[in-house]
Amino acid sequence: MAEDAPNPAAEGSQPAPPEGSADAAPPAATAGAKAAEALLPSLSIWPPSQRTRDAVVRRLVQTLAAPSVLSQRYGAIPEPEAERAAAAVEAEAFAAASKSAAAESPASVEEGIEVLQAYSKEVSRRLLELAKSRSAAAAAAAPAEGSAKEEPEEDSSATAPATEEAPVKEE
Repeated sequence: MAEDAPNPAAEGSQPAPPEGSADAAPPAATAGAKAAEALLPSLSIWPPSQRTRDAVVRRLVQTLAAPSVLSQRYGAIPEPEAERAAAAVEAEAFAAASKSAAAESPASVEEGIEVLQAYSKEVSRRLLELAKSRSAAAAAAAPAEGSAKEEPEEDSSATAPATEEAPVKEE
């Protein structure tokens, strides 16, 4: 078990000097770290890559067309229509988030994360609005179709008594 413990003397390393001491890292070492950091590719949160946006669209199609909480509550959408609707929802949400990002111009990762969160919320909001509007339209169309068949009968019965009234005699 003693073999598992690190032995600084055996490795040739020394304990780190306390902060603020004369043995602390020279300014050249921190400058080198900054130079190395500048050479590394930067992490960009916003805008998302096209691959990420395509993945969002695929997930939206699954949510709209396949069994999901949303499709069970508001009804599933046929896949070709779901693909068109999902692409429109994602594009609109991306445009809205990009517009706000342009105004703020995310300079840091934190700001990029905020824009990405806004994009995500916008996608969710628009998806829910789409599902609700389709459900409402389907509900309105179903009774209208049933009543459309009955309406001519109702209209003819409503107008029939008016034409069957006895003519007024003019004397």
